[in-house]
Amino acid sequence: MLDRVALHQIDSVNVLVRAHYLPLYSRLGAYPRELLDQAAWGPKSKRRLFEYWAHEASLLPWDIQPLLRWRMARAAQGIGVWGNVKPFATERAPEAVAMLARIAADGPLAASDVAETRGPGGWWGWSETKRTLEYLFWSGRIMTKTRRSSFERVYDLADRVLPDTVRDMPTPDEPDAHRALLERSARALGVATAGDLRDYFRLKPQDAYPRIAELVEAGRLLPVRVAGWTQPAYLYADARLPRRSSGQALLAPFDPLIWERSRTERLFDFRYRIEIYVPVEKRVHGYYVLPFLIDGKIAARVDLKADRQANRLLVQSVHGEATAAPDMPDRLRAELDVMAQWLGLERVEIVSGGDIADLLRAS
Repeated sequence: MLDRVALHQIDSVNVLVRAHYLPLYSRLGAYPRELLDQAAWGPKSKRRLFEYWAHEASLLPWDIQPLLRWRMARAAQGIGVWGNVKPFATERAPEAVAMLARIAADGPLAASDVAETRGPGGWWGWSETKRTLEYLFWSGRIMTKTRRSSFERVYDLADRVLPDTVRDMPTPDEPDAHRALLERSARALGVATAGDLRDYFRLKPQDAYPRIAELVEAGRLLPVRVAGWTQPAYLYADARLPRRSSGQALLAPFDPLIWERSRTERLFDFRYRIEIYVPVEKRVHGYYVLPFLIDGKIAARVDLKADRQANRLLVQSVHGEATAAPDMPDRLRAELDVMAQWLGLERVEIVSGGDIADLLRAS
């Protein structure tokens, strides 16, 4: 599954479960979460994944690491990074060098081992230590060795985290890396516009569009038209064409299937916005809303919360879509039961409203 999807976005919100666990759950069902923990942060001999900026902060298979070294090289020069870390590539470079030397001498550390991780400015008000570490992380000189129970990153030198086989892989030039990343995007998406393809790994237009043309010429992307889409699209050359789509899944807000919201509207005629940062009184569907996919259509959206103290999976609101089949509430209830068991919660409880809350209660 990791090979097919290529990356899992990491997000700090833990109202239900951390986002990187959910794409595998949506595709595989109630898998043991410790398998992903081990693959991401376990012993070096058993790790299959690393953290880096891909589609936002992400977990990625090791074989993609060489394909992102161009981004690390640009970051080392202060290119493509946030403004609050850019100075460490120039006038504050000695601070980055000193931090790197400290990690080399003293071993892995987290930002909180050095100083407070928060400076002024709220969530993104990082301390100077955190900014220094993030610059080194972005430039590929340090990596995440593990994460603490608080989910704080613990950093170490890249050479001490990378498996020898990965470290010794040749570094492709930028055009080759961009083509390879776009092909991974196409494999994951199946059919996509040029914008969809470049969004997957957050490629700039000037890095993506010439390479897409080259992949078309090489026969790896097949130009197609999709009914109802105004933009040209591309079919991955090795994509399988299913006769129908069946099954059901609750989808995380950061799932690769729906994270590009314009694509979600094109595929499902479903307008979806995450409302975490919307004031409570202005929210339409809830705080952490998972779309419910049934047989190729999004049939409902459910605002969920894990009440771990009371062992409950809370349905804070539930709204149906016009495409929903009559059996949708029953299928949603079954899926919620599976999710509750997966999260180690004893029961599902509907605590608020939504236009199909009563139907779900009856189920």
